[in-house]
Amino acid sequence: MTKKYFGTDGIRGKVNQNKINGEMFFKFGLAAGTYFKNQKKIKQTAIIAKDTRLSGYTLEPALVSGLASAGMHVYTLGPLPTNGLAMLTKKMRANLGIMITASHNPFYDNGLKLFGPDGLKLSDKIEKKIEKLIDSKIVKNLSEPKILGRVKRLENANEKYIKILTDNFPKSFSLKGMKIAIDCANGAGYKSGPKLLRNLGAKVFELGTSPNGFNINENCGSTYPNKIKFLVKKHRAHIGISLDGDADRIIISDENGKIIDGDQIIAMLAKRWKKKKILKGGVIGTLMSNYGLQTFFKKQKINFIRANVGDRYVKEKMQKNNFNLGGEQSGHIILGKFATTGDGLLVALEVLFSMRKGKKASELFNTFKATPQILENIKVKDKSIIDSKKCKVAIKTSEKLIKNYGRMLVRKSGTEPKIRIMGESNNIQLLKKCINIIKKSIK
Repeated sequence: MTKKYFGTDGIRGKVNQNKINGEMFFKFGLAAGTYFKNQKKIKQTAIIAKDTRLSGYTLEPALVSGLASAGMHVYTLGPLPTNGLAMLTKKMRANLGIMITASHNPFYDNGLKLFGPDGLKLSDKIEKKIEKLIDSKIVKNLSEPKILGRVKRLENANEKYIKILTDNFPKSFSLKGMKIAIDCANGAGYKSGPKLLRNLGAKVFELGTSPNGFNINENCGSTYPNKIKFLVKKHRAHIGISLDGDADRIIISDENGKIIDGDQIIAMLAKRWKKKKILKGGVIGTLMSNYGLQTFFKKQKINFIRANVGDRYVKEKMQKNNFNLGGEQSGHIILGKFATTGDGLLVALEVLFSMRKGKKASELFNTFKATPQILENIKVKDKSIIDSKKCKVAIKTSEKLIKNYGRMLVRKSGTEPKIRIMGESNNIQLLKKCINIIKKSIK
């Protein structure tokens, strides 16, 4: 059964349209609160964090009202990275954690990411149960007045998150003498990112740390890596770290200004962890992972399995296969030893820990030669166009043409009104031809 509200990574859309408005967020809160209240009778607690979008001020109160109306006690944490919310959900033994964010999307979008008491994103099965509650009669799920939830603000959430991160590393770990550039995308990591690095002794050069409600992801962050590249060059930094709006992605710039994507970061970590004998099972990538990465792992004798796009599906496959490393080219990377979801700052610390003996970022990365890849995002009114006969014929024709020379992947975006076309091949002309065949069928 297709889900009505949830996509590949929670609920997301344009603010004050369809599902992203105060009325719907009340319903989401009431439904999620009702479901989790019935799963764990002891604490009845939900915690809420958000990124820096202006719409958070209208959506958060509605969500809080829904949860409290279901009888859940609520803690609001303010702006905090997504994995900080996941970590604190587990540490505080809450029934439920909710992140109000639209991740790397523009300010006019917003949404929700939901985490269970184990700090994991919800399964499709649970999401479908919550969807049934969303569409049920409101009165049915409202609590009696004497058992309504209470609401409190937790002011030190970022400090708690930073402590959890640093506790994963030896007390002797220091970044003293290092110059680090960081772009926080004017998003959820704008407080914790620079503070974490300065606490460890680094000299920090920052941008994307002045959110105004509208500038989240605007020409900055992991989707605009040129910004971090220029900041690194300007200050002659040892490394550059670029996060997205909710700080669960990371893209890196080495000291020469060369951009390092998620695949290259995963390759470096896997190689290092294998050498240190801490790599468990192998690596989970996605359908978008570069073919060059797959070839590299084959040579390194590291098991590699592809999952559907979305870090939730990566984590599910990591659990199923008992692997402790996985992620996406976009920079969602899950360090299973420490976290339950993608965390840009945690990955940054692991990379910086690898550099602590004076190793340069350029020496650490570029471990494999990437197969040329072209990604096209086609904006559409209706994503079901991908299922039309014309589109299916075009995809089949392209796949037949590129067979033995590369691969094609066409899919609906789980977070935006777009069809995503990805192709890989060393034969660029053939690759462009195949992509154009599919684009024409969509347009």
